[in-house]
Amino acid sequence: MPTRELMVRDAICEALHEEMERDDSVFVMGEDVGVIGGNFKCTVGLRDKFGDLRCKDSPICESGIVGLGVGAAIVGMRPVIELMFSDFIMVAMDQICNQAAKITYMSGGQVAVPMVIRTPMGGGRSSAAQHSQSLHAWLAHCPGIKVVVPSTAGEAKGLLKTAIRDHNPVIFFEHKMLYTTKFDDVPEVDEDVCIPFGKARLVTEGTDITVVANSIMTIKAEKALKSLQSEGVSADLIDLRTIVPLDMDTIIKSVKKTGKLLIVDEGHTSFGISGEIAARVVREAFYDLEAPIERLGTADVPLPFSPALEFPLIPDEKKISDAIRGML
Repeated sequence: MPTRELMVRDAICEALHEEMERDDSVFVMGEDVGVIGGNFKCTVGLRDKFGDLRCKDSPICESGIVGLGVGAAIVGMRPVIELMFSDFIMVAMDQICNQAAKITYMSGGQVAVPMVIRTPMGGGRSSAAQHSQSLHAWLAHCPGIKVVVPSTAGEAKGLLKTAIRDHNPVIFFEHKMLYTTKFDDVPEVDEDVCIPFGKARLVTEGTDITVVANSIMTIKAEKALKSLQSEGVSADLIDLRTIVPLDMDTIIKSVKKTGKLLIVDEGHTSFGISGEIAARVVREAFYDLEAPIERLGTADVPLPFSPALEFPLIPDEKKISDAIRGML
């Protein structure tokens, strides 16, 4: 399939354009999504093309934005809600976890909530403790919600199209440090490519170690592995794509081949995604492991504003390379 180069933010915007053209029930709402085209420029041109009713600037009230989205989804619309920072999810946790996630179950399947909440995650921008968190594990702990973590422009576009067409609430985490990064994996405009949920992407193949990552950590891990090629290291690098549903089959198959597992995730190390994956691997592939499972995550402290203090807390290429060398 022919592909082209695009920034992540432009791939997201393109997906929104295409889905709004395809389905009149799709609309976008959030703080500054209309007139200025989004805080990270992911909704540029939507208001001009589709009008104020389908690309709606909202008040600064995350609970209200998400609550309106839940109500709209219940009556047959397909809202795409943008929260300016994923940290602000906490303001709307009742609407997300008590309403959106549970209505289908509590109605005995009579009511669907087909809505998407798009939101940037992660550190690296020196935005301090209240604007730098990676909270995907929080939402993964709440049954009834699908959790998506794309890593490239093509992945972001294909997964977002799938999210909008899904009949369940989806939280779509976009790493803020990837928005202006260019990738050459975006299908041509006339290709309607939807990436299925629950199917991880095998980025590289090898025999020495399995590295599982998501979002920007996939990109960092890929760079680390390229630097280790000169040392003869080959690895299976698995990009999760989705946290819920989680593709354990691909992970287990790889671990049984390599015997070693490193999990890299920008969430805090304690009580997070890496611990869940490690527990499942121990249960299903314990006797195939040749070394203890290792995890890399952000240190268990709020991220500080100072870059000199912030950057050492987050996994980077060197930490990933050092971890792989240590395991081998």
